[in-house]
Amino acid sequence: QVGLVESGGGSVQTGGSLRLSCAASRYAYNIKCMGWHRQVPGKGREWVATVYMGDRSTVYADFVKGRFTVSRDDFGNTVYLRMNNLKPEDTAMYYCAAGYGGKCPTDFDYLGQGTQVTVSS
Repeated sequence: QVGLVESGGGSVQTGGSLRLSCAASRYAYNIKCMGWHRQVPGKGREWVATVYMGDRSTVYADFVKGRFTVSRDDFGNTVYLRMNNLKPEDTAMYYCAAGYGGKCPTDFDYLGQGTQVTVSS
């Protein structure tokens, strides 16, 4: 079982920035990709971005391209989501996720507890 702990959520105004962090447990050594989903109450979860742990290549949903950057640290157990030029429609619970590879890049095997991001106009 891989544990994921998110941090860095909060409230900002339109155009602001936030950086989310996600720390994976020591059992994450076989993880091939990590990324982020988000969900608004009453709507389905949507995939946001993914980074591959091996070569650090990244994939993004169209609605965040050019605004969000996903990355990992050098030790391979912490993933970040830098969010710039935030919009009210980015308001959601953001979930860190990790996968063994078969479901990457848009789905994962493990999900964190989530961190709330609220963007006001």
